[in-house]
Amino acid sequence: MRTRLAPRERLALATRKLCIKTYGCQMNVYDSARMADVLAPLGYSATDDPADADMVILNTCHIREKAAEKVFSELGRLRQIRAAREARGLGRTILGVAGCVAQAEGEEILTRAPFVDLVLGPQAYHRLPEMIARLSRAGTAQLDTDFPADPKFDHLPPAGERGPAAFLSIQEGCDKFCTFCVVPYTRGAEYSRPVADILAEARALAAGGTVEITLLGQNVNAYHGAGPAGATWGLGRLIRALAEIDGVERIRYTTSHPRDVDDDLIAAHAEVPALMPFLHLPVQSGSDRILKAMNRGHDADAYRRIVDRLKTARPDLALSSDFIVGFPGETAAEFQATLDLVDEIGFVQAYSFMYSPRPGTPAAGMAAQVPADEKARRLASLQERLRDQQIAFNRRCEGLEMDVLLDRTGKWPGQLVGRSPFMQPVHVQAPGTMLGTVRRVIVEQGQPNSLSGRLADADPAQAARVRA
Repeated sequence: MRTRLAPRERLALATRKLCIKTYGCQMNVYDSARMADVLAPLGYSATDDPADADMVILNTCHIREKAAEKVFSELGRLRQIRAAREARGLGRTILGVAGCVAQAEGEEILTRAPFVDLVLGPQAYHRLPEMIARLSRAGTAQLDTDFPADPKFDHLPPAGERGPAAFLSIQEGCDKFCTFCVVPYTRGAEYSRPVADILAEARALAAGGTVEITLLGQNVNAYHGAGPAGATWGLGRLIRALAEIDGVERIRYTTSHPRDVDDDLIAAHAEVPALMPFLHLPVQSGSDRILKAMNRGHDADAYRRIVDRLKTARPDLALSSDFIVGFPGETAAEFQATLDLVDEIGFVQAYSFMYSPRPGTPAAGMAAQVPADEKARRLASLQERLRDQQIAFNRRCEGLEMDVLLDRTGKWPGQLVGRSPFMQPVHVQAPGTMLGTVRRVIVEQGQPNSLSGRLADADPAQAARVRA
């Protein structure tokens, strides 16, 4: 017997709630926001609680080990939540899987989890309304992992408001085919959005209160979009145009590839004040042989030369990077070359992982796979060194004044948290009226993962010590 609905629950039936759980990269964060934009005309508004949702979408990432198994585990939990809602007469929750796991394993998802209603790849989410309509008519699961003839961006509605800091996708796909990576297979070939479309979206974001824009792409600095009068623009030229938009105070871009760092982009780091002095530039390994086996298209010295040129252009530039340890055949000496590169260059942040085979990639079938315990040992050694560098950098920031975008409230009363130019979280006592603004902050303490400080125009005798 179904339980009688409470008045609040009856009211919930009059609206539709959408819960999107996002895994992986910033591109997935952007895609999730755009899925919400696509579904808003159908009456869906956001909720963070799957138990409150009429539709739940898992926007998945296929980069890490056991990504698919984690999706199936989460789907099992959502199936139970859906059953509980149905028992209370709240209707049937639509369950969807989107993103790269859906693209790579769409048919397998429907075979192993036949209760899933929607499976769609990252190039298909603009077709969500059509999929939902077909689901309603046919009552059978809908699968769409086709790459569209026309770019999905041509079919998306205007972006909604995103807050003080927002992502803006300008490039998608990858033609690099690193031997460890599934992105070329799940995201497709490199595609660059037209300049006019990007500028229009940036103006809309700025009009909605966004002051910091992060440009996204699988290889964002491979951007080569169609500009006015048939010209092709690179990333450097696009950054200059974005910096001229009223309200855009800060610009970032990620993820970049060493092969696509060109002269104009390096010059932009020197010439555009809005371009933040922080760059995520993945190197993956310090060994030339491993880099060649990865098909990275550059060696360690080429990476060093690029970093030297960037730091000459912008001396205060801080770097982040990606590292893979235990790639097939990696020797102890080749791992040491990675440690040496880390010591030489210095990174203020980094993402490091043990190599894990991705089905269908060339590296998955390579001989001399490194034992799991040795990979774990190497990863721990690398992460210790990287963490020491991050802590040292944060402590060197003590006493500095820096502009901080205060973009969210802190966990303590009267506290706001912001982004430093170098992407560190910064905790500061500040009134709520400053939320969404860039303020000058004096850094008082550098902690392992964040900074704390006070407003530069605050009276030190009156400023409460920030509890970070």
